[in-house]
Amino acid sequence: MERVLVTGGAGFIGANFVRHLVSQTDARVTVLDKLTYAASTEALVGLPGSRVRLVPGDIAHADVVEPLVAMHDTVVHFAAESHNDNSLTQPAPFVTTNILGTFTLLEAVRRTGARFHHVSTDEVYGDLPLDDPARFTEDTPYRPSSPYSASKASSDHLVRAWMRSFGVRATISNCSNNYGPWQHVEKFIPRQITTLIDRGRPRVYGAGCHVRDWIHVDDHCAAILAILRSGRIGETYLVGADGERNNLEVVRTLLRLFDRDPDDYDTVLDRVGHDLRYAIDAAKIRRELGWEPQYADFEAGLATTVDWYRVHEPWWRRHKAASEAAYAAVGQ
Repeated sequence: MERVLVTGGAGFIGANFVRHLVSQTDARVTVLDKLTYAASTEALVGLPGSRVRLVPGDIAHADVVEPLVAMHDTVVHFAAESHNDNSLTQPAPFVTTNILGTFTLLEAVRRTGARFHHVSTDEVYGDLPLDDPARFTEDTPYRPSSPYSASKASSDHLVRAWMRSFGVRATISNCSNNYGPWQHVEKFIPRQITTLIDRGRPRVYGAGCHVRDWIHVDDHCAAILAILRSGRIGETYLVGADGERNNLEVVRTLLRLFDRDPDDYDTVLDRVGHDLRYAIDAAKIRRELGWEPQYADFEAGLATTVDWYRVHEPWWRRHKAASEAAYAAVGQ
């Protein structure tokens, strides 16, 4: 990993990974990012310019991707349209970026022989019953339920096909829901935190019973680096931190951190096709690669995230009104 190309490296998880990679290795990093509304160049500020450079560009454009891939020995692919609500109203960008973009990268990697790691989501597996102890494993059949998760499932299948048909040296990771610094305020946890900073009432979809398996973004980044260093080519690794909480539990934990009444929230119209429960069995990556999450205490991780959003109000403030207006337009 002397020269690493990180797609989507100005996004939430991608930028945190770039920072982690710079702190833990000597690699030189190129960030390729389309710089959509969800990207943040501020997340890369302070990194050494001699080791990190930003190239604005679209992963679906071969004329941008091919020369960059040719200059790097490793490609870590984060770039994706990822907001489920947006995929329900405008699915086309999800197909273009998540499917065509991944295809374009794979074709470039096939020609150069670069090592490829594909970052995916547990949402490709669909959902689990609320009253079932089962969790997703690497062998769980795919059953995506939204345009977003279907596009990510498609990209996973492309990676596996290019590995088998063309010998591309790749790995895949499917991770549970992330939280932490630099996450856009349209996402569930930052939306609630910033609403509470503004002394508003958090909003919960439906009855708040939907369960997500939360992991701090720093733990996710450490898992990806472990896969790059020691993961077996051709393998898939599920990444999770045993962080199952339903949405109402998350909101009530945040209310407690803000010294607010636990019932000081509003319920809003539920999302169409809203998956009930995600849960990750991360036994494989723990057993084979020795990875363990450092943020085992979810409430403590939330507290540090609240502190971060308090300090970085100028960063998220400019997005807050537009994000809330978009939710209000659909009754949420």
